[in-house]
Amino acid sequence: MKTLQLSDKELISLYLSGDDRAFETLLNRHKDRIYTQIYLFVKDHSRAEDIFQEVFVKIVNTLRGGKYNHEGKFLQWALRIAYNLCVDQFRRNKRRSILSPTDDFDIFDVIESGYENVEQATMKSQTHMMVRALVDRLPDEQREVVMLRHYADMSFREISQLTRVSINTALGRMRYALINIRKMIEEQEVVLQ
Repeated sequence: MKTLQLSDKELISLYLSGDDRAFETLLNRHKDRIYTQIYLFVKDHSRAEDIFQEVFVKIVNTLRGGKYNHEGKFLQWALRIAYNLCVDQFRRNKRRSILSPTDDFDIFDVIESGYENVEQATMKSQTHMMVRALVDRLPDEQREVVMLRHYADMSFREISQLTRVSINTALGRMRYALINIRKMIEEQEVVLQ
């Protein structure tokens, strides 16, 4: 039986009965999504890799300790562990990550813009920097929803599961975030091109 075709639950059962390849398949199935979520929070590859390894150490220890209660939601469980470890990291550093591009990744690079001249590119870059600065000034709960929705491309259902709030609360936080951004734009008379 090929492990690639097995469900997460079946892979976990095989792993617990001694098949290390089953865990490798499980890891390969979900590693990109988990790593991306971590990276979007910490904005640093080496910290993201450290937290990613810590996530899987926790997963292995929980599985081996018989403390995992499979409800068909392995990925959500793993994402919740990653989220909690990122929050712990922020608490240890006593600061929130600033939404800023790195040499390797800028979310705005994936937005199609066609051909643009230097002036258009400069205006676009300045607009993105202003938007990122406004998002960074939001209250933590609102900033978190904006980051998860627009930077991690998560649905409101996924956000509600990850943050352990109702979908309506997640939607409300997004609504207030947009209201607050508009208010800051008006107060500061920011012109977005």
